[in-house]
Amino acid sequence: MHTPDTPDVPDTEWRSWEEAARAALYGPDGFYRRPEGPAGHFRTSVHASPLFAAAVARLLCRIDDALGRPGALDFVDMAAGRGELAAGVLGALPSDVAARARVRCVELADRPAGLDPRIAWSARPPEEVTGLLFANEWLDNVPVEVAEVDAAGVARRVLVRHDGAERLGEPVDGARARWLARWWPLPSEPGARAEIGLPRDTAWADTVARMRRGVAVAADYAHTAGARPPFGTLTGFRQGRQTAPVPDGSCDLTAHVALDACAAAAPSGGRLLSQREALRALGVSGARPAAALAATDPAGYVRALARAGEAAELTAPGGLGDFGWLVQPVGTADPFGG
Repeated sequence: MHTPDTPDVPDTEWRSWEEAARAALYGPDGFYRRPEGPAGHFRTSVHASPLFAAAVARLLCRIDDALGRPGALDFVDMAAGRGELAAGVLGALPSDVAARARVRCVELADRPAGLDPRIAWSARPPEEVTGLLFANEWLDNVPVEVAEVDAAGVARRVLVRHDGAERLGEPVDGARARWLARWWPLPSEPGARAEIGLPRDTAWADTVARMRRGVAVAADYAHTAGARPPFGTLTGFRQGRQTAPVPDGSCDLTAHVALDACAAAAPSGGRLLSQREALRALGVSGARPAAALAATDPAGYVRALARAGEAAELTAPGGLGDFGWLVQPVGTADPFGG
């Protein structure tokens, strides 16, 4: 809801989208403090199928081999929700790898009851990581400023009220203007919008800096230079449905990630894959089982068919398969062979 002129509303009620979203998501009464957890509102790859956690476990084993099987192998699950991915990865590891694994969930919400006691829980990642740090749909929830072009062709900060009403503020300047110029140049047409991903670049660079040896992966809704959406991607999710983004703590607030900018911010470099490419390289193909199996093992055929359906969802064009994976090795080879 864009309301450019609202003189009757005190200026103190208007905040930048970055500030408003941070409070709405992570404040004392924020969305991510709610007891139902993210799975109560939206479906991620982790929730779609255990095949996802099994593939991440295979990736961790691949990294373990490349590192020479260290005595302690870290798996860090960023923005862990209720620990579903960490638990799935730990359960899918071979026993000898699981015995050496140090599994940690990084999440602001409280540790859920019943989580495997072998899984550590903290609000911040460890200072040093040897192994795999995996951030599934974390960066899209790192709050960012929103910019919009006004009638004079000037990019201005978008200010928002608690009820979701918006108005334009001062022109974008400084480091944020430089980020826009490099990563998301806006046309002069009024109404063009962008999300300024500088806080995400910083968050990712700081996280990758904790890697001693191993690989950091960010899997997220993404876009790259040359294919930026003309009006931005900021939106909300509530109870499985997309909704208007309102920064009152009642819904998730998310925007797609400029993963190419994040990659450039980390000194180790990195490369981008689609989730389809990454999961297929890890053995998740979505291929249907041979029809002959139905005659010799009907129950096995049904199970294989179900797994194929789940794999197809994880790799589907136009869906989860189009997610971006930013893969950043540190002190080891690219596990995808690039």
